[in-house]
Amino acid sequence: MASQKLSHEVTIIGQKLLNKIQKLPQADHIEIISFAVILLFIFTVLLMAVLACSYCCCDFSKKRLRVLPEGEV
Repeated sequence: MASQKLSHEVTIIGQKLLNKIQKLPQADHIEIISFAVILLFIFTVLLMAVLACSYCCCDFSKKRLRVLPEGEV
């Protein structure tokens, strides 16, 4: 039930986005700039999420040998 509702919501948002893109050539300059800023923001958030996941999942520093100082005898 929840997955059908989510699918329906995503479909509605996709249709609104497609409608907005189709009307973009007739839009004002402010609408075009605001749309571009929103797309840039979404792209930046997705890029930061991918970078954060790749940094956490692919931490290569754990594979290095760590040298510890010798204790005094």
